[in-house]
Amino acid sequence: MYSGRKKPPGSIEEGAAITAEFDDDSFDRAKANTARKIEKSLDATQLYLNEIGYSPLLSPDEEKYFARLARKGDTDGRRRMIESNLRLVVKISRRYINRGLTLLDLIEEGNLGLIRAVEKFDPERGFRFSTYATWWIRQTIERAIMNQTRTIRLPIHVVKELNVYLRAARELTQKLDHEPSAEEIAELLDKPASDVKRLLGLNERVTSVDTPVGPDSDRSVVETIADERESDPSELLQDSDIKDSISAWLDELSEKQREVVSRRFGLRGYESSTLEDVGREIGLTRERVRQIQVEALRRLRGIMEEQGLNGDALFN
Repeated sequence: MYSGRKKPPGSIEEGAAITAEFDDDSFDRAKANTARKIEKSLDATQLYLNEIGYSPLLSPDEEKYFARLARKGDTDGRRRMIESNLRLVVKISRRYINRGLTLLDLIEEGNLGLIRAVEKFDPERGFRFSTYATWWIRQTIERAIMNQTRTIRLPIHVVKELNVYLRAARELTQKLDHEPSAEEIAELLDKPASDVKRLLGLNERVTSVDTPVGPDSDRSVVETIADERESDPSELLQDSDIKDSISAWLDELSEKQREVVSRRFGLRGYESSTLEDVGREIGLTRERVRQIQVEALRRLRGIMEEQGLNGDALFN
C-alpha cells in the first residue's frame, strides 16, 4: 500500500481540517465583533449617564412651578421636568437588568414612561413627582420586557395562564416535598385537571419558557411576565420610593384590611406571610384572608386613582 499518497480533494480528513480552520476563524471574528458591540454599548451607556449627571434636581417649589407650566403645554416646563428626573429612570431601570433587555434599552423604555408621567402629573394633588413617575416608568419597562418574551412559541395569554400553574407547582413542591401532579395543582387552583395537563404539556414542549432571560440571571422568561389574574403587588408595596405614601393609604382601610395587607406584604413591622400563615395568626380561613386582601387592594386602587395615580400598578 502506498501510504504517502496525498489525500484526494474532498476527503473527510481534508474537509475536517478546512472546517476546523473555518470554525476557528469564524469564532475569532464573532468574538471580536461581540467585544466591539459590548464596548460600543458600554460607551453609549456611560456617555448617556455622564450627560444626565449635569441635569440639576428640582426643589419641591421648582417642581410645582415647572409642573404647572408643563400642564399648560409649556415646552420649557416639560423639558425641565423630564431632564431633572432622568436619573430616576436609570435608578429604576437598573432593577430590571438581566431580564432580556440591555440597560440602555431599559432606560429608553423608562424614559417613555417618564414623558407620559409628565403629561399626566397634577402638582395640586400633593404628591412629589418622583413618586408619581415611578408607576409609569415601571409599567413601560415591564411592558417592554413582556413584549421581548413574545419570541417564544406561545400566545402571551397562554404564557400568563401557564405562569399561574407553575407558581402553584412551586408552592406545592415546598409543601409536599415532591413534584406535584397535575391533579394536585388542579385541586389547589380549583381548575379542571385536563386544563392543567394541557398547559404543562405545552411547557414541556416549549422549553424556552423556562430558560433564563439572560446569561447571568436565574429568572425564567415566564417569571418576568405579569399575571393579570393574580394580584401580586408585594414588590410594589416594598418600594422605598412610595412606602410612605402606602402607609398613609393604609390608614384609610378598615382595621382588618389594614392588618391583612400589612401581614401579607411585610409592612409596618410585619414579615411578609402566606395567606395560610396570615389566617392562622388572625384566626381566619385562607379563603377569607384572600377575600379581605382583594377588597383592600381594590380600595387602595380607588384611593390612588382619586389622587391621580395609576391604580392598575397594584395589579401588574
